[in-house]
Amino acid sequence: MNRYVFSFLLSAISLNAVANELKVNMTDLNTGKSVGQITVSKNKYGTLFVPALSGISGGLHGFHIHENASCEPSMKGDVKVVGGGAGGHFDPSKTGKHGFPWTTTNHLGDLPALYIDADGKGEYPVLAPRVKLKHLKGRSLMIHVGGDNHSDHPNALGGGGARLICGVVESKSPKK
Repeated sequence: MNRYVFSFLLSAISLNAVANELKVNMTDLNTGKSVGQITVSKNKYGTLFVPALSGISGGLHGFHIHENASCEPSMKGDVKVVGGGAGGHFDPSKTGKHGFPWTTTNHLGDLPALYIDADGKGEYPVLAPRVKLKHLKGRSLMIHVGGDNHSDHPNALGGGGARLICGVVESKSPKK
């Protein structure tokens, strides 16, 4: 799709949500440098996540809402977990399962994978039909190394890798 047509369509999708929009600054957990932001807004199909990212390795990356508003490291025994302060995937129904963004028997924080192009830019939006803006209050957004198969098999949590990029959602999130 032509980049200009894509931008026009993206603008049209987002127009009705400008008043209820979040901008989440995203930081590389290994370098501490900003890699851009993700704009989150509501539309009639769900919640739209529009990345404006750069400097990330190309390919598909697991993308999730995590339970805590922190990107700080934590300790698991004697091992430092980068971005561990974010906690696990947001799972208010306590399903304990990883799955697709549109199914209801899994983490609410399971989002579609983010695509990063060969130049290290992430600009393709993803839609989460079950997520509401109010779910993001007091949470963080996490991008993982590697893709996500939206299953716990053959590896838990979609088989994605380590925590790579994180952003804390401001606590003054919209109520919708």
